[in-house]
Amino acid sequence: MTLWRTVTIGIAAIVLIVGVSSAVWAGDARLELAQESTLETVLQRKALRVGFSTFKPWAMKSKNGDFIGFEIDVAKRLAEDMGVEVRFIPTKWDGIIPALLTGKFDIIIGGMGITPKRNLKVNFSDPYEFSGMSIVANKDVAPDKSDLKDFNNESTTVSVRLGTTAEKAAGNFLPKARMLKFNDEAASIQELLNGKAACLIASNPLPENLVKKYPGKLYLPLQADFTQEPIGFAVRKGDPDFLNFLNNWIKVTNSEGWLEARYNYWFKTDEWQSLVE
Repeated sequence: MTLWRTVTIGIAAIVLIVGVSSAVWAGDARLELAQESTLETVLQRKALRVGFSTFKPWAMKSKNGDFIGFEIDVAKRLAEDMGVEVRFIPTKWDGIIPALLTGKFDIIIGGMGITPKRNLKVNFSDPYEFSGMSIVANKDVAPDKSDLKDFNNESTTVSVRLGTTAEKAAGNFLPKARMLKFNDEAASIQELLNGKAACLIASNPLPENLVKKYPGKLYLPLQADFTQEPIGFAVRKGDPDFLNFLNNWIKVTNSEGWLEARYNYWFKTDEWQSLVE
């Protein structure tokens, strides 16, 4: 056997060994990654811990103290399809992403808009719904306005909820207005009703429902939402298996029409109002 042939066979053998070793290592890495997935942890725990904050009608407390709403239905169905129970962990909105990252819960299901800034900290699933921003105004403080530019001045005070995309929308569309920020949704609404704020920016159907509830005091200056934002599940980074499951779950429930049916119930009917009033 010539020296060249011996060297060639030796190199081929080394390449083969390295290739097999790399494949085995990659397989082990994938297996380890799957075993460390939140999905596997949830299945072993037999419980899905859901972080959320209250926003009507995404999630809210009923008269009897139970949590109800669109996101509550979504979380319950997700847990049911995983074959586990669901545990709801209410959390202040401005601290909900840090709470997810420290492991307080497994997933955020709370009407969270997908934004680049949030995406730097968490991974998002595909959108399972879309939300639009609207504006509701106080008739006495800001009468007869019909355009966003009518509110973009230093004499206008805008009420928003801290840490929401409504806060960002107010900053983008009404940069000259004075902004009042609240951790609690009820407090932001009360500021509007008391006349301390000329308007409130929030995702629909909250503005529409407020006008229905207080027709003598509030009105909708715009005929349609002025933004549209995708809503997704938020999970910790580095978990492709959990994201894969969530994305496929969204596809399946969308194909069934289930997500649309639940959205229509909570956002386009008043049938649930008696449960919270």
